[in-house]
Amino acid sequence: MRIYNTLTRKIEDFKPLNPPLVTFYTCGPTVYDYTHIGQLRSYINTDILKRALLHEGFEIKHIINITDVGHLTGDDDSGEDKLEKGALEKGKSVWDIASFFTESFYKSIKDVNILPPLKFAKATEHIREMIDLIQKISDNGYAYETKEALYFDVSKFEDYGKLSGQKLEDKLQQARKEVHIDKDKKNPQDFALWFKKVKRFKDHTMHWESPWGIGFPGWHIECSAMSMKYLGDVIDIHSGGVDHIAVHHENEIAQSKAATGVDFVKFWFHNEFLLVDGKKMSKSLKNFYTTSDLKDKNIDPLAFRYLCLQTHYRQQMNFTWESIESANIAYKKLKDCVVEFKQKKKDAALSEEKLNINEEFNKNFFDFISNDLQTPQAIAVMWEMLKSDLPNHFKLEHLLKFDKILGLSLDSAIPEQVPNQVMNLAKERLQARKNNDFKMSDELRKKIKKLGYEIKDTKEGFKLKKIN
Repeated sequence: MRIYNTLTRKIEDFKPLNPPLVTFYTCGPTVYDYTHIGQLRSYINTDILKRALLHEGFEIKHIINITDVGHLTGDDDSGEDKLEKGALEKGKSVWDIASFFTESFYKSIKDVNILPPLKFAKATEHIREMIDLIQKISDNGYAYETKEALYFDVSKFEDYGKLSGQKLEDKLQQARKEVHIDKDKKNPQDFALWFKKVKRFKDHTMHWESPWGIGFPGWHIECSAMSMKYLGDVIDIHSGGVDHIAVHHENEIAQSKAATGVDFVKFWFHNEFLLVDGKKMSKSLKNFYTTSDLKDKNIDPLAFRYLCLQTHYRQQMNFTWESIESANIAYKKLKDCVVEFKQKKKDAALSEEKLNINEEFNKNFFDFISNDLQTPQAIAVMWEMLKSDLPNHFKLEHLLKFDKILGLSLDSAIPEQVPNQVMNLAKERLQARKNNDFKMSDELRKKIKKLGYEIKDTKEGFKLKKIN
């Protein structure tokens, strides 16, 4: 298995610390609003990696965090807490908002068939672990205190900027000083480990006792604390979106090594953005879509998963309603193939020539997957196999094997229930054909088509298919 590592900017052979175990941490959602399809694209690609590693024989210990406190509207510690803001906008308590949107997140990832992790770790349930980790960082001389917060001093961490490839001096020059509220902050890039419940946060609902006063944790510390608790001081893979690289993940690296003295992550796995009609997704542009929006348009959320597979995870993907509708048609065709193949009798054994072709499809598919998840090429191999003259039961075998990686739930495809009216017309037509009454047969075909079905004559009688 070869994976692109953001830290080294190279595709590398994946070798975990303690094979066959793989420790895997994924940055989850901040639960102040619905999970949108841009976020789902990242989780889908992470899920493909997880499935590929399972196929390779690895055992995965996977954690996804739930941020339900501490994430401000500005990643640079400016603005207000996203949970508090969401609660105010919706007229509910911050605890109710967190609970509601956490459940919504679970439903969304289930819609696109994400394998569940070992644990969904909520920030509010790990405050003790965060305080203990902050104390280690402070004891090691990397933190300083102001009236408003306890900050991590990035100037004391010599590797700061290594993940993003940007030197600290450049980051400091580019920082907008006017957005940093605390006048006692030493550097604009310094980040809060613990916010105190001062005037700025006087109405903040969530707060806890700490050595630095009553307050709440900064956003970045939760991922280090929870990954260390469940996975150890050093983990094999950490995944997230490319928007996390420059700030959130850079800060995770700094605070983790400052506490433990060892490198935090071996492989950093980052997903590119999803665009909508070539633009960034946002509420103001009204292009913020969820799986519920897909369902409202009679589009299976798994068709979105299929659409994501057609673009490599390190490339930006453009979502349009035309593209998802096409993906929905293709996805239905795949399910129809499974139903058809399951209903047919098992074919004869393969000739040596076809056996070689059979093995070639299998090899090509998994070669593409194991080379940094080249899913567009793997999908192309899948369709090439389906169009080949291999016997149907071999096609079914391949399709279901490939789907262990693709995660499209194809094995659950079942024949669509045909309405009684359509079925009765089809039976009448079959009798008309037996009576050589072809005029009546054609009239019945037209009636069946008006009801939304196509009929195809077979050796056994007929086959009905719903018109998309």
